[in-house]
Amino acid sequence: MQVLRERHETPAPVARRLEIAGGTNRFGQPNYRAVWGWSRLGWVGGTWEDRNSAGELLREVAELRYVPKYTPHNRWHIERWLPPEAYGSPEEWYAQTVERADGRSLPALGPYPDRGEYEHCFTLEDPRGEFVQLTPTVAEYIARAIETGRCVGPAERRRALAARDQRAEKAYDAWAGEMLGGPRRDSAG
Repeated sequence: MQVLRERHETPAPVARRLEIAGGTNRFGQPNYRAVWGWSRLGWVGGTWEDRNSAGELLREVAELRYVPKYTPHNRWHIERWLPPEAYGSPEEWYAQTVERADGRSLPALGPYPDRGEYEHCFTLEDPRGEFVQLTPTVAEYIARAIETGRCVGPAERRRALAARDQRAEKAYDAWAGEMLGGPRRDSAG
């Protein structure tokens, strides 16, 4: 079986703007990076079913596989680096992530991230879920917005979420009105 994946490298100007916006970690790597969905792989352990092109089960196997980490696969994703201690100690990691499959112990999330790990922060797409091209300006804006949000207290965050929901509701009402032919007036109006 051959799996073909669309791969894209992060453009250098995008990577540079993310590094400027978010700085670097203790290993000299950027705190933020952009990855293409099909290009970002991660370890997943468990029982896998391999099937042929007709969908018939060929075998079940318990193992670690390096598979695409994010969906949608055909989008850019912004990740933020987390230090190893964010995952606890190696002993805690394995105690929380090991699964038993076919009499074997498998770390369901792969090996302990002893150099930290990049975690998903944002999927780049428009409000309808459509593709949006990644540009240096967009990447920097997203990283700065995430950093700013990390400094905001819970009350401010709730107010911002309420305001966002209100804007989304107004936008939907405007869209629905447009789709239905504009504002309607009843016979009394």
